[in-house]
This record gives sequence, C-alpha cells and structure tokens, in this order.
Amino acid sequence: MTQAVRFTRHGGPDVLELVEIPDPVAGMGEVVIDVIATGLNPIESTVREGRFGGHDDFASGQGRDIAGIVSAVGDGVTEFRVGDEVFGFVRSGAQALRVAVPVTQLLKKPPRLGWENAGSLYVAGTTAWTVVRSLNLQPGDVVVITAAAGGLGCLAAQLAVRAGATVIGTAAPLRADFLRQFGITPLAYDDDLEARVREIAPGGASAFLDFLGGGGVETAIALGIEPKRIVTVLDREAADEYGVVLAGAGDLEALSNVAKLVTDRQIVFPIADIFPLERVAEAYRALDRREAPGKIVLGTRLVSYSGEKAHPDDLKQQDATLGVPTDHERIDVHENLPPVIGDKRYRPVGG
Repeated sequence: MTQAVRFTRHGGPDVLELVEIPDPVAGMGEVVIDVIATGLNPIESTVREGRFGGHDDFASGQGRDIAGIVSAVGDGVTEFRVGDEVFGFVRSGAQALRVAVPVTQLLKKPPRLGWENAGSLYVAGTTAWTVVRSLNLQPGDVVVITAAAGGLGCLAAQLAVRAGATVIGTAAPLRADFLRQFGITPLAYDDDLEARVREIAPGGASAFLDFLGGGGVETAIALGIEPKRIVTVLDREAADEYGVVLAGAGDLEALSNVAKLVTDRQIVFPIADIFPLERVAEAYRALDRREAPGKIVLGTRLVSYSGEKAHPDDLKQQDATLGVPTDHERIDVHENLPPVIGDKRYRPVGG
C-alpha cells in the first residue's frame, strides 16, 4: 500500500484527505516513480470546488506536476531505468507517495535543477512558455499580467521581459518589491484596474494575461486590447463570450525549454512555501489566499542542512534566510537558498 491525497466531495481544502491506496503497477510504456515533490496549481482548487465541469472523478486524486525517482519499469520501456531522477506530469493524482506515469509524460531531471522546481514546473512553466510564445511579444509591447507574483505569473512575466516587453503585474501590495526585482512594474489589486493601467501606461496596453479570473478579461476588453492578445487560464465563460484565448499547459518540449532556462538561471522560479504531504489542506489554504511569492510545493522527503532555519513542523523555504544577520553585500536570496526537499543522497530529517 501507499498513500495519496483524495477527496470524495466538492468543497474547500478541508475535504482533502491522505488515504491508503494500493501500490501502483507499471503498465506497458509506464514507470512507477517514488514522488519527491509535486506543485500546487489554482486550477486544482477550481476542480475540487466543483467549478470546472466534467471533472468529477474523485478516485483519481489531484495534482499534475510531479518529480521523483523511478522505482519500477513496465514492459516496452527503454527510456528510463530504476533509479533515474525524472520530472513531468500526470493527468491527475500526482499528490501521492508513489505514482505510475507514462514515459511520454516524463523527462530526466537535470542534476542542477532542484526537486522543488522540478516537481512544480510543468503546469506553470509550460503554460507561461506557450502563452508568451504565442503572443510573439516585441520591444514596445506593454503586457498586463494579473496574479503576477504567483508561479505562473512570475514565469510569464520574466519571459515577457526577456522578449523586450514592458510588464505591469498585479499582486498583493506586500509583493511589490518581489515583482520589481524581475523588472515588473507592480500594481496592487484594485477595484478599478482599468483606470490604474491607463494611468501607468497612457499609451495603452497591447496584451493581457489573466491568471486570476474575476473580471480580468472584461478589464482587458475595456482597455481596447485585441481578443487574440488576451489570454485567460481560468475564466472559460469569458473566453467563450469574448473570443479570447483560453490557455493551458504545454508539451514536453516546452517543459524542456523552461527547465533549461531555470537550470541555467536565465529565469528564476521562486518557491514560496513547502509543506509535507499530510499538510495538503493547509498548503491549499495558502494557495487560495493568492499571496504567495512563487510556487507552493508538497514534499515527501524533507531534508536538513547545516544552520537550517526551516524545520519539518513548519517548513517554509523563505525562513532559511529571514532574520539571519550577515556582514556581506546584499545577495539575491533566490540563488542562495539550500534545498529542503531531497532524495537518498541527502540526510533525511530525523535520520
């Protein structure tokens, strides 16, 4: 037997349970992986709450992003072998200790790509890559991105900046400095987003990425942006009504491209919080507040390190450096945090 996150009715995070399920078996063209990290995405809350029609298969669990170590190989598999470190996606059910995954949905994890990033990169990374590429952004473009401090928004904003665009990003006021470090002009959530954007960009905006829902598409239409340059990931009704683009996750090629940028530190993929699997409900409550700077991740193998400030009973990656006095010049903490999710090469907490 193994453990997995399940829910048997629609509702808030409290409907989530960690339950015992039979061990998965690798079928033809599949491998079983021992999951090490899996990221959370807003769409999962939408499905769990019953606001996304056609997704009532409670038995499949939740979660798409996944990273782990191959523990079994099915017939016909030549791409991977036991012990390989992999990352990618599943249709659902990534939030478990062990999962069977088709090899067509996995890549080998680059050694320098941390588990936190690898296990939460697929949905946010491939969606950001696909959206920004489809817009063919150029210098002179002004892009408005809602929920710009989240995992998806942060990646899309950095890719847009790399393309030469000017980026205006909405976020909670306390995340303004977080956005500025990526070259994003911060804009606090406001009842009159249209007026605020016109004030900041009197020449107008040329693209709008709605990663929040709740009227973002209507604001983009009011700003006079062409529907083909308005993208939403959550607001299906608005997409149907206005003919804007409804975006989703991309393919393994997109994942490989984004992973290379993150691994080479060409873009930063911040990890806001890390929770053990049994605290999945708390993790989704944090996600639903939409205040986290970057991705929220579930980890199954939490590790300790010398001088750690993060602890297994309250594990937050940001705690690793907060309040630690230093006598050196100011550094970018995103490039200096030690990993807190590991595999057999690291010393496990309590070990």
